[in-house]
Amino acid sequence: MTTVDSSRNQADEAPPSQDAAAAVALPVAVVLAVLAGVALLLAFPPYGVWPLAPVGVAALAVAVHRRRPRAGAGLGFLTGVALFAPMLSWTNLHTGYLPWVLLSLLQAGYLALLGAAAAYASPLADRFRVAWPAVTALLWVAQEALRDRTPFGGFPWGRLAFSQDDSPLLRLAAWGGAPLVTFAVALTGGFLAAGVATAAGRPGRRPWAPVAGLAAAALAVPAVGLLVPVGAADPGAAVRVAIVQGNVPRLGLDFNAQRQAVLNNHADATVELARQVQAGAQRRPDLVVWPENSSDIDPLRDASAGARISAAADAIGAPILVGAVLRGPGVGQVRNAGLLWRPGSGPDLAQLYTKRHPVPFAEYVPLRDVARMVSKEVDRVRADFVPGTEPGVLRTGPAVLGDVICFEVAYDEVVRDTVTGGAQLLVVQTNNATFDVAEARQQLAMVRLRAVEHGRPALMASTVGVSGFVTPDGRVSDATGFNTRAVVVREMRLADGRTLATRVGLWPEVALTALAVAALAGAAVLRRRRGAAGEPGWPHTG
Repeated sequence: MTTVDSSRNQADEAPPSQDAAAAVALPVAVVLAVLAGVALLLAFPPYGVWPLAPVGVAALAVAVHRRRPRAGAGLGFLTGVALFAPMLSWTNLHTGYLPWVLLSLLQAGYLALLGAAAAYASPLADRFRVAWPAVTALLWVAQEALRDRTPFGGFPWGRLAFSQDDSPLLRLAAWGGAPLVTFAVALTGGFLAAGVATAAGRPGRRPWAPVAGLAAAALAVPAVGLLVPVGAADPGAAVRVAIVQGNVPRLGLDFNAQRQAVLNNHADATVELARQVQAGAQRRPDLVVWPENSSDIDPLRDASAGARISAAADAIGAPILVGAVLRGPGVGQVRNAGLLWRPGSGPDLAQLYTKRHPVPFAEYVPLRDVARMVSKEVDRVRADFVPGTEPGVLRTGPAVLGDVICFEVAYDEVVRDTVTGGAQLLVVQTNNATFDVAEARQQLAMVRLRAVEHGRPALMASTVGVSGFVTPDGRVSDATGFNTRAVVVREMRLADGRTLATRVGLWPEVALTALAVAALAGAAVLRRRRGAAGEPGWPHTG
């Protein structure tokens, strides 16, 4: 006669989610939250260990699982501080600690919201283990959608997508832009979190089959990226482009004291390139790109500055895209602009782009009277930059450029508007002289994503570096050093077609955010049912 251990059979037949649902001890959760921020930080340039991004997502997901939302908020805030405080340390190099601290805490606040939302959605993971990775990914996309737009137009720095410049997941940008890449990174992390929770929650019950399945799913997500075709969308004619990185006399904010020297540096480097062309050492470029702030002296109002640029354009025999600060249109107002300067005729005012997304508290001061009560340093911004209203589509003759200036490369719609407007080549004019090489490399990672997203060749021109060219599949060529003078010339093949991401635009982010809201609504229903049923251990632990 065979004896059956009924208690063991009942345990084996119990839903695995019930065993895996328990929250980790609070001290362990705190450590996991901090490690999550560190892992996320190391995924971004200049470190660039991209596989750590899903690891960081997984660590935070495990830390907040089955906790009260307020505890989840606290843990998410710890992750945010561990990520953003060191990542944004370049903001305090020349402005003091207060802007850095305030910006880091503000950004960490969004991860606090994420932690609270993930904790609130824990019933979905308890009830449907397969839902945990998807809910994790949806909440990350929704958090970034909010952070990218609020307050004062948002600050998209540190999006998961921008950590994947060397990852197979970067290729997904061609299908759904940065939101889809973020979704894939967080989905991978969600599978890791579910695998860890399943393994920890079923001791002695042979959990390796479901754990192996979740691990395989985590590996499969990046593998899908390898299946996405990337490259130039409808490649066209070739153009030869020169980037002039003139450098500055010294790093810092004192551009008023050195702006003539900065202009001279860029003009002199262009004239030197012209000499090389005349000597036969270089082929003549079709276009020359100077960076943002290469002429902080308004060349339309200052005759000597205009003459300096004209002499450089005439010498090289090619149009120059100048990064200029232009006075007006009103008293006390200025514009951050990309202005095409043609040889023989000077400024082409029909090909002028004014930065559409000036940086709050750096290029303009919202609520100045209130901000002054926090710090009088805001008065260092003496004139408010006026935003432009039109996309940066500039027709040079040899090529149609999609010009964006500095931090604008982080904003999806600013870049996309140039491509839908006809841009064949993406140009990012930037000034990194007030930051450091880490910030410059983080910005270059964004350029790489934009090139893949829209199937366009791209370049970044910086005053001090890093400058370089990017192919439509995201590869970087001729990257310059930091705080050096350099001129790099490369032939680039223009592109005219549109990727799927370009065509669908904002809709993937809208759909994923709507699903995140639906997931939270579903969690609310489950929480209400469990509370009404009086389940032991409900609501979550602290």
